[in-house]
Amino acid sequence: MSVSRRAVLAVTAGVTATAVAAPARAAGTGGGTGPDPAPTVRALRTAADYAVAKLRAVAPGVTGFPVGTRSEKWTFSGNGDWVGGFWPGTLWMAYLYSGDETFRTLALDSARGLAPRRHDTTTHDLGFLFYPSWVTAWRLTGEESWRAGAVEAADSLIRRYNPRGRFLRAWGALDDPHNAGRTIMDTLMNLDLLDFASRQTGDEKYRRIAVEHARTAQRVFPRADGSTPHVYDFDPGTGAPIGPDTVQGYSPASCWSRGQAWGIYGFTTVYRRTGEREFLATARQLADYAVGVLTPDHVPVWDYRAPQQPHDVKDASAGAVMACGLLDLAAATGVSRYREVALRILTALSETCLTTESDRAEAIVARCTRNRPAEDGIEISLPYADYYLLEGILRVLRPRDVDRAVDLSTV
Repeated sequence: MSVSRRAVLAVTAGVTATAVAAPARAAGTGGGTGPDPAPTVRALRTAADYAVAKLRAVAPGVTGFPVGTRSEKWTFSGNGDWVGGFWPGTLWMAYLYSGDETFRTLALDSARGLAPRRHDTTTHDLGFLFYPSWVTAWRLTGEESWRAGAVEAADSLIRRYNPRGRFLRAWGALDDPHNAGRTIMDTLMNLDLLDFASRQTGDEKYRRIAVEHARTAQRVFPRADGSTPHVYDFDPGTGAPIGPDTVQGYSPASCWSRGQAWGIYGFTTVYRRTGEREFLATARQLADYAVGVLTPDHVPVWDYRAPQQPHDVKDASAGAVMACGLLDLAAATGVSRYREVALRILTALSETCLTTESDRAEAIVARCTRNRPAEDGIEISLPYADYYLLEGILRVLRPRDVDRAVDLSTV
């Protein structure tokens, strides 16, 4: 970045003071009593306009799947790694906001590159890969091949279900004993692909596995205060619980902010698809903890319990995911406070975390952290930050359009 972290934090402090002085009121399905404040709406529109302009300049030259930036330029994966769905998903969000058919064409072209991954049984991330890309493609085009391919991906995902422990294994090939009993917070975000498959086929096996995994996660992840570890391990042979651990968090006893955000969004989505209120209660428990430990600038630190917090490196991607989850939660509960915090997060990201200060930057969102313990990707851009920022902005500015893409309905 071309500005120092100290300068960014100084700007953020001023933005936060303004936001606190004029708290946002929820609108529409957010459970509030009036329209969102005009300054917030202007900030989000400006950010969305910037995102569309950036994508117009960069997207035609992208031939792979962005996984992160190095020196502000995208680095790519040929098969999409675990993040491949976010690039076509971001293009879909840009299409919905701008109406530019170029983004539609580019989104479809990019999504086709994920076709071989429909049969990948080595990862739980098939929801991340196929929901923002293929499910959205089907919802916006009606072309049967996208729907059928997403169901095939769900077939691959359920092969990772461990019936003894009632969880979906996160990582590793099915015949690889390493990590065979490991599940992680991120898995919650992959469950919606299974619900989609049940709704499309009429076969309840997909949803049943999703709900069983969510119940297991609900039992082992949340602590009494609503914080969560990144990882939980089971004996893969017996299904007996072993205990919490971490990979991307500071420690098994800490709270990795992006994992917490996955949990807020994931449990809320499971509630919306099932109507089972215990999932909504868990989402609120996780949200209340995360809201309570947010720093005044409303950009999450990478781990809420790391020793240097609240003065540690930030993870804007955690903020973008959390904002989407809080907007969802506000709509599900009618609690306006969740929408107010979501709007403050989105405003902070829009005013202090974009790449607007650099002419060479290819991404939209800066100040992201991928894996702090491994010193991998500190203060970079990440494709899921771009995607969830745009999804969050559209949830506020164009809720009907984003509903067309990702289905915000509740049973």
